Amino acid sequence: MPVYDYLCSECGPFTDMRPMTECDAPLPCPECSALAPRAFLTAPHFATMSRERRLAHATNERSAHAPQGLAEFKARHGKGCACCSGKLSARAVKRGKNGAKSFPGSRPWMISH
Repeated sequence: MPVYDYLCSECGPFTDMRPMTECDAPLPCPECSALAPRAFLTAPHFATMSRERRLAHATNERSAHAPQGLAEFKARHGKGCACCSGKLSARAVKRGKNGAKSFPGSRPWMISH
């Protein structure tokens, strides 16, 4: 649930956790009980969101506004990288009795075609 800032004219700023549907409604001040309007003192944040989920949201926001171009991708991998240079290394292929392929030393959880 998000945490929002409110500004009481008598007591000053305070924060409270509220549902998003109620964020713009005034909130009674915890000290004097006067209705305080919402104030934009800091950006709203999610208090109970896990670190992994916050990182995922941040990554999605970054990639939505500035997707990585080919130049940035190649700069990250380097000049001699097999995936960028077009030179794919020959991998060892092992075939079972039924003809199924397997790649020793590769990702065992991936299913090949």
